[in-house]
Parts: sequence; C-alpha cells; structure tokens
Amino acid sequence: MTGVPASASGGSGAHGAQPVRGGKLGAAAVNQASLWNVANLLTMVRLLLVPGFVALLLADGGYDPAWRSLAWAAFAIAMITDLFDGHLARTYNLVTDFGKIADPIADKAIMGSALICLSWLGDLPWWVTCVILGRELGITLLRFWVIRYGVIPASRGGKMKTLAQGTAVGMYVLALTGPLATLRFWVMAVAVVLTVVTGLDYVRQAVVLRRQGMAEERAAAEESAREAAK
Repeated sequence: MTGVPASASGGSGAHGAQPVRGGKLGAAAVNQASLWNVANLLTMVRLLLVPGFVALLLADGGYDPAWRSLAWAAFAIAMITDLFDGHLARTYNLVTDFGKIADPIADKAIMGSALICLSWLGDLPWWVTCVILGRELGITLLRFWVIRYGVIPASRGGKMKTLAQGTAVGMYVLALTGPLATLRFWVMAVAVVLTVVTGLDYVRQAVVLRRQGMAEERAAAEESAREAAK
C-alpha cells in the first residue's frame, strides 16, 4: 500500500508503533520520491485491474466458471500488488502524495466492486456488503477527524481482517460447490466479525488520540499565554 498511514482498515504500518505526530520526516520522504516509482506503478496497475475484474466477473451472466476463474486471477493479482507496493514504499522511501491518495482508493475500489458484484449476482447477502463497505467508509471519515492529531498504526487484528476479507471474497469469486462452498461461508463469517471488531477498536483509538491531541493543544496554549504574560 503505497505510503498509506496505517489504520485498522488493514493499512500498512508497523504493528505496535506509536501514533505519529508531525510531518517533517514524512514531507522529506515525499519530496525525495519520484511519482513514477515502482510502488506507485503497482498501485496504478491495481486501479486498472478494477474494470477488467468487474467485466470478467459479470461476463456471460456472471455464472460461467471459466470467466469466474479469470476474475479470481485478476482479484488475486490486485491483492498481491497491495502487499508489495506498501512494502516497497516503506522500505525504499517511495512515499508520495499520489500514493497516499491513490492507494486507499485502489484498495476500496477492488474490494468494493467485488462485494457489490457478488451481492448483485445473489452470491453474497447485501447486508454483508453493507457492513464491510460501511465500516471502510466510516474509518476513512475517522481518519479525517483525527488527522491533525496523528496517525493510528495498523494492528494485528486489522491485518488479520484484511487477510480474511481478501480470502473470503476470493473464495466467493470462484464458482465453488460442495464442502468448499460451505467453507467460504465460514471464512466470510470470520471476516465480518473481524471487520466489526477492528472497526470498533479503531473508533476507540481515534477518540483517545483526539482527546490527547486536544489536551496537548490546550496545554501548549496555556503555556504560551503564561509566557506572553511574563
């Protein structure tokens, strides 16, 4: 994930890291990285895969096993590039403003299109799609709510949620039958539970971070007032 701040939506960040405040180091990395780096190119590939994936999934009415297999391949490639672009961006200082914007868009586009198409085809209940997409939208709004105070790092649960979602959706994209069809139901159930639990934890962390940030601002303002009164 190209330079995206870690979040409970499964973003890329070191587990156990503290909330990051200040932007000088991040700005330096952005200034040094070229727009046309390999991490950004992988993000662009993921964006371009979205319409192709949708076309393959819905081809011939959406129920042809061959087309569904090709759609799964496109989805798998998108998930793999999601892992590699984030690793490359963090390891080689390839963080850019484009990556910060395009990466979460690419993530939500591929996952959202898969969920919506599967529900439209009747393979996946609409409430599952609404829960997952509603959580992702809510976390995005929370990011804007606390962005002035810092960034919440990815948690182990967030990474597990991302893995469970990708695995479950991939299994639903394939035309599975028999025991495998039952197995994918339980994998999706785990993904939904992790989606809700990690979402609630992200809300908790965001509230704590905002309160801490506001307390620090008040303390700084009081200190400035005392200095001015001297």
